[in-house]
Amino acid sequence: MVATFDIQNLPPWRRAVLKIGSSLLTGVDGELSDRHARGLAAFVAASRASGRDVVLVSSGAVAAGRTRVPQDARRAGGLVLRQALAALGQTRMVGLWQSLLDVPVAQVLLSHDDLRNRRRYLNARNTLLELLRLRCVPVVNENDTVAVEELKLGDNDNLAAIVAALVDADLLLIASDVDGLYSAHPRLDPAARPIGRVAAVTPEVLAMAGGAGSALGTGGMRTKLEAATKAAKAGIATALFNGTDAAAVASLADGQLRGTLVEAPASRLAARKYWLRHAPGSGGCLRVDAGAARAVLDGASLLPGGIVGVDGEFARGDLVEVLAVGEAGARVVARGLCQYAAGEVRRLAGRHTREIEAILGFSYGDTVIRRDDLVAFEEANA
Repeated sequence: MVATFDIQNLPPWRRAVLKIGSSLLTGVDGELSDRHARGLAAFVAASRASGRDVVLVSSGAVAAGRTRVPQDARRAGGLVLRQALAALGQTRMVGLWQSLLDVPVAQVLLSHDDLRNRRRYLNARNTLLELLRLRCVPVVNENDTVAVEELKLGDNDNLAAIVAALVDADLLLIASDVDGLYSAHPRLDPAARPIGRVAAVTPEVLAMAGGAGSALGTGGMRTKLEAATKAAKAGIATALFNGTDAAAVASLADGQLRGTLVEAPASRLAARKYWLRHAPGSGGCLRVDAGAARAVLDGASLLPGGIVGVDGEFARGDLVEVLAVGEAGARVVARGLCQYAAGEVRRLAGRHTREIEAILGFSYGDTVIRRDDLVAFEEANA
């Protein structure tokens, strides 16, 4: 008999990414099914009712599309067929979630280029954050319709880890049809024991998941641990649980996990602030007045009205330094990711946020640097 997982407390969280595997959304006939999705949707609703945000990364589009074409048409086509099936199934998969949730559901398709290109990365981030502000539930998937093999993000487990970092999540939840990580394959080794907590994903831990060709390899437990490793680097813990277990799903709403928790070495905020503080910058600088410097040091976003000058050239999304200008000279008070390019900031300097669109003909938002994309140097108060 396979040993079961003990209940443990989830870490505190305000925003989570929930990844749902395709096996949880399809029935034995391959058609979309809400059998397991209902419980997951109830968890999303309960989380939102308590003031938390949940972003879904949902598989199932290709499976949903497969049942819409004749059997003989599925035998050939390779990647092109997969792209067509994804296009056929996306609306059905999103429609399933909309039928289970009483709030607007928004589809967001991401590609490799969206996350590699800094400007498009920021666009995706801003869209997702705005959807959450509007109290919608984003449903994210890879844009399989246009992805080519060499530029695919890969499996949705790793996509979920990327999205978790993208939206500053505190927790990554991965639902599949297995209970969690075992010390060995539980169906093949009677001595396999459940691993309730993983401090770090080491080669020894990866070996427990099996090789790429095993039943728990590609698309299985190994990719989930790889995703947890990515999330941990962003300061995000990962919870692995069985989405077919109604009791395990229901316990999530009470802050309890029956599965495996992969810890993060530091908090999400600490990890992000550390990166902003130490990552290579663009060489660009924004000079600000004393009022803007105080606001930034107090945790506010940087608005265009407090900017008095721009040094150097940089693109949207580049890391720049914020310099407070005073009688004693200039001193660095913060670093952050700039929402606008250097030339655009020069045109906005000293102006009110309501003038942005009139000046530029477009707007990426009211802030030049969002407070979540900024780290202030407290020692600048000295």
